[in-house]
Amino acid sequence: MAPTDETGQAARHTPPPGTTPPAPPPAGGNAGPGARMPRWLPRAMVLALSLIAVFQLGSWAFHQLTGLLINILIAFFLALAIEPAVSWMSARGMRRGLATFIVFLAVLIAAAGFVTLLGSMLAGQIVKMVEDFPDYLDSVINWVNGHFHTELRRVDVQEGLLRSDWLRNYVQNSATGVLDVSAQVLGGLFQMLTIVLFSFYFAADGPRLRRALCSVLPPARQAEVLRAWEIAVDKTGGYLYSRGLMALVSGVAHYILLEILGVPYAPALAVWVGLVSQFIPTIGTYLAGALPMLIAFTVNPWYALWVLGFVVVYQQFENYMLQPKLTSKTVDIHPAVAFGSVIAGTALLGAVGALIAIPAVATLQAFLGAYVKRYDVTDDPRVHGHRDRRGTGGGAFTRMRKLWTRRPDAALPGEDGPGDGTA
Repeated sequence: MAPTDETGQAARHTPPPGTTPPAPPPAGGNAGPGARMPRWLPRAMVLALSLIAVFQLGSWAFHQLTGLLINILIAFFLALAIEPAVSWMSARGMRRGLATFIVFLAVLIAAAGFVTLLGSMLAGQIVKMVEDFPDYLDSVINWVNGHFHTELRRVDVQEGLLRSDWLRNYVQNSATGVLDVSAQVLGGLFQMLTIVLFSFYFAADGPRLRRALCSVLPPARQAEVLRAWEIAVDKTGGYLYSRGLMALVSGVAHYILLEILGVPYAPALAVWVGLVSQFIPTIGTYLAGALPMLIAFTVNPWYALWVLGFVVVYQQFENYMLQPKLTSKTVDIHPAVAFGSVIAGTALLGAVGALIAIPAVATLQAFLGAYVKRYDVTDDPRVHGHRDRRGTGGGAFTRMRKLWTRRPDAALPGEDGPGDGTA
């Protein structure tokens, strides 16, 4: 009969001496050749692969729709800019769609007039340069012959240019690039049409768009969204209107100067100076003044100096007198912040970012000013840029002045001064 006590069981389970006991089975009991994987692992793998696929698809769609998103952003800011005028006409009984159409028509007429004036100016200058090219070439050849003792002739130079490989390659490349230029022009027209349509719908259906946006938000959030929308409309419209008024003043002032000097194409140059100087901050005036200076130089070199002096003087007048009065109630941005925002917008979105950078920063600044709590500033002199020298003995100049103004009869160190009680 087999032993059933504890001693017998221990003896039966004890391995013989000199042998290695077998490893115990794992606690879970799933290891081994026939073990099954956890049930959550396939689902986790499928979820990870799905997330990667969705991210890749979203990234591809975003890159494909970048152009459309930029056009919608431009249209949104354009709609914000014209909404005050549309709302003003709508409040006086005009239908909102008709008011939007009238505003857009006025903007398009102004833009077409500017492009026509600028195009006629450039075309006229190009024709004039082509007609005067032989005279310019003769003057250059005479100068070279007089200083370097050569015998160049205009006929030889013209034949050399016509027979050069550079001109032949340039003509061939220009002929092959006609299709590319045509495609770019058509693409630009389609992009402009897209912006106009979206901005028209945003401006005409502004109240409906705000209602649709607020319908998915609680009442507290609706008030914040409407406040932010109102700030954006006020700042964007105020920026464009104040800049347009300053552009008008700048254009009229430069037109008067150019007419007095007798510079050709004075109206187009005045419009150019007004727009470029106002919508490119800080350095726009000097960039805009380069073209009138160049054309004035062709008339008389001294006229270019007159134009340069007027540009500098007018810039100071605008910065210190005109601009603070016009922008104090609309958009008040520090020039350094405006210039930095334009650089940042150009780096992010190119020319589009440069155009919408200042309205966006003005809107953000107004929004933060409405919600960020501010405190009274202390009266510490360091706040006003003055150092407090009390208790520091003053600077070196102060100490030298004290030594210089000391009385001659003052006692030196180690001497008995008058009234010291030792007499």
